[in-house]
Amino acid sequence: MDHDLYMKKALELAEKALNNGEFPVGAIIVHDGKIITESERLNSFDETAHAEMNALSSFYKSEITDRKSVTIYSTLEPCMMCYGAILISGIGNLVYGYEDAMGGGTSADLTKMPVLYSESSLNITKDVLRAESLNLFKEFFKNPANKYWKNSYLESYTLKQ
Repeated sequence: MDHDLYMKKALELAEKALNNGEFPVGAIIVHDGKIITESERLNSFDETAHAEMNALSSFYKSEITDRKSVTIYSTLEPCMMCYGAILISGIGNLVYGYEDAMGGGTSADLTKMPVLYSESSLNITKDVLRAESLNLFKEFFKNPANKYWKNSYLESYTLKQ
């Protein structure tokens, strides 16, 4: 699968979110080389409006039964909420661009989690078009009009790179 091709589409969505003053996260879900659904961050201050959650909500309306062959792409490493939802969904592959040093969930030790999570076989590919994702987050944090996660660890981590 051409991860760069699909991540570029997620980056377009993230840039759309950024241009709307939102946190620059874009997510798409792909099956058999076809984009099934896509979303960007809709409301930075609504912690349920994450791009991954929006894409998953639309994905559940599809009739795809072979979820192990499905890949979700995100410009930012999913948080614990999104990561848990991806694990439970049965999707087989996660690809992300920029690590969320403050709240990313993919480093969680699933062996210490309940069976629902510990038996997941999610394949994770990180750092796909990382520099492009990082640049969007730098642009977001450099804009004084954006207040989401201002003065946070993620902001300082991002701007130091």
